[in-house]
Amino acid sequence: MTAPLSLFVNRHRYRDRQDASIGCFAAWFHKTRLRAAAMKPIAAGAFELDGEWHNEDADQLDAAANVALPPSIRTPFLLKEAAAPHIAAARENVSLDIARIVDAHKFAVQQADVVVVEGVGGFRVPLTDVHDTADLAFALSLPVVLVVGMRLGCISHALLSAEAIAARGLHLWAGG
Repeated sequence: MTAPLSLFVNRHRYRDRQDASIGCFAAWFHKTRLRAAAMKPIAAGAFELDGEWHNEDADQLDAAANVALPPSIRTPFLLKEAAAPHIAAARENVSLDIARIVDAHKFAVQQADVVVVEGVGGFRVPLTDVHDTADLAFALSLPVVLVVGMRLGCISHALLSAEAIAARGLHLWAGG
């Protein structure tokens, strides 16, 4: 078997297109008969259902993928508060550890041909006082898919994101 493909999807300023783009990636991989898994390493905004904690984005990823990952691998950090990850983590006394996410990703790529990793809130969202989502993408060493919504201000934000991605030495895939 060839090395698994893994992508880091960075959304830009909107929710519905990212959800659609992740679903489209997973559906396309499924149609090509590849075993596709999805990760949402950090999810803020959890709710309890039947005694288990869920996140809408993580659940949608599960539905789009054809390889189910254990919840602790798919979403190593499931935060209850719907807030910026570093704020929610601080309020819940959780340390967002990039190494733990990297380890979860290593497990995920052993289970599937393709792993789509969904970012959280943009390319430079703070995770801790010293790390942000750019550090996470770099630690995973994945190509970054930049999904851009066509709305006022999108060109400037997309160009700034592309510059930040290039500054980290990461490969950029862009779409809109």
